[in-house]
Amino acid sequence: MAWYEINDIDKIDSPALVIYPDRVKRNITLLKGMIDNIARIRTHVKSHKTKEAAYLQIAAGINKFKCATIAEAEMLGMCKAADVLLAYQPVGPKIERFISLIVKYPETEFSCLVDSKHTAEAISVAALSHNLQIPVYIDLNVGMNRTGIAPNQDAIELYIYCAQLKGIKTIGLHAYDGHIHDADYDVRQIKAEAIYELVINLQEKIFELSSVKPKVIIGGSPTFPIYALKPDVECSPGTFIYWDINYQQLFKEQEFDIAALLVVRVVSLPDDTKICVDLGHKAVAAESDLNKRVAFLNAPQLQPVSQSEEHLVLEAGKNHPFKPGDVLYGTPFHVCPTVALHNSGITIENAKTTGEWVTIARNRKINI
Repeated sequence: MAWYEINDIDKIDSPALVIYPDRVKRNITLLKGMIDNIARIRTHVKSHKTKEAAYLQIAAGINKFKCATIAEAEMLGMCKAADVLLAYQPVGPKIERFISLIVKYPETEFSCLVDSKHTAEAISVAALSHNLQIPVYIDLNVGMNRTGIAPNQDAIELYIYCAQLKGIKTIGLHAYDGHIHDADYDVRQIKAEAIYELVINLQEKIFELSSVKPKVIIGGSPTFPIYALKPDVECSPGTFIYWDINYQQLFKEQEFDIAALLVVRVVSLPDDTKICVDLGHKAVAAESDLNKRVAFLNAPQLQPVSQSEEHLVLEAGKNHPFKPGDVLYGTPFHVCPTVALHNSGITIENAKTTGEWVTIARNRKINI
């Protein structure tokens, strides 16, 4: 019997997200073993968005987290996580929402990113109106080219400027390198080393000017093994928690288990060689090419032909054995946005359904 097979599969309607907690636990243990000090781990919760996965990490001694939305931050506050970075620069109404989080969950230290004087001033003014001082990290653009300030003299000046604002406390530098995803480890290492040197040099220059050495948060899952070997920086992997077939194929040096799958069923046989399953755009991340959305563990020969909102048509070949109702177990190529498409994940232990993990932070708002 394959590890993913479910004995009481008839209890699960499809399409469904299923989670294997024992594999999640092994992934957490493996992550901890890849770094010299657990205090240097700041995991991103964007992949799982559940209290249960957060609790497992907290129980394992991980107490620093990173998130992308106010809802994810609130979820972590509900879990009484000790240290939470909102890895996003709050603007507009998000500033007041972020302050509401800080007030509502005092057991958690919340921080956020800034990359401009304008936003830093707005956050400072709002914080002072609530008698708060909010910790912030300067967001550096190290090649992702979506947010952040260039890691040069401009970043140094922004850091020093922010340090003078009374409503915020500048504590570090944040560098995300999501553009680095080369399969060749040596190529990834060369690119990551260049970013590391750039950020550390910036850190040293700020230290010379201010006598305070800023903290550094750097990287994601693809470059985690590289930065894990560097002293005194925090690392921010996220996908490790569930993993997916894309990362499994690309980053073979990381031996995480795939811990979340999609259960789907054959719903129709449109012609002699094709089958149609109930896995549309609304159940699996569809931002990649059609052939890089899902792979079926128990039917790897199937080739995607077309996809719409609720259907995926697959080429099965002549004289295929499939019939309506047959179950397929699929691993998404991009697990993070796939999880966000499901209200919950059904937990599977000892080949049986045991409960569910609600994807509580999939929406933009929980309470605040």
